[in-house]
Amino acid sequence: MPMKTGPDLMAGPFGRKGGGLGPKTMSLKTEGKPPPPKPPGGVRIEDRVGIQAPAELIWEIVYDIGRWHEWNPTYTKAAGQVRIGDTLAMTLELPGQPAQEIRPKVLDWVPNEQLHWQLSFMGGLIRTLRYIEISPLSDTGCIVDNGEIFGGLMGPSLGRRVGRSVRAGFQAMNEALKARAEAEWTTRQG
Repeated sequence: MPMKTGPDLMAGPFGRKGGGLGPKTMSLKTEGKPPPPKPPGGVRIEDRVGIQAPAELIWEIVYDIGRWHEWNPTYTKAAGQVRIGDTLAMTLELPGQPAQEIRPKVLDWVPNEQLHWQLSFMGGLIRTLRYIEISPLSDTGCIVDNGEIFGGLMGPSLGRRVGRSVRAGFQAMNEALKARAEAEWTTRQG
């Protein structure tokens, strides 16, 4: 089953906004700088959702890892701090899969924009890059990209095998995030 290719990551060394590396069409001859690095390889699984709430409110919900159990059907237990290099403790529950305890490491975060973390299994043969990215469309509307890139020697194979279940989990998480953020925004508007 071919997986759709998602957008570039927003920040960090591979992103549109990160590293000051400029546009993808940069030329060595005209710019005098090396080309930007290639995005991480592997299988990308992603779901996107539109949310009628400001980026700040969506970020407030995403950032509060300790309260994910209140709304998130995909990560039913979560603990830790959103700090680069810190490890989170989570219970991942995907449709059709047994619950799994994971301990991802926070790679990058930007308030109101993104949270990235990574996992490594089997001595690095499977590596994943997980991301939640918020793209404002207006003062009160955003698109949230919720996805994972399966890399490493065996990661793409795993990504293809569990892709439907992972995508269903991301869809459920996005719908729950949308419901939580829009309800909170309605309450705050009075």
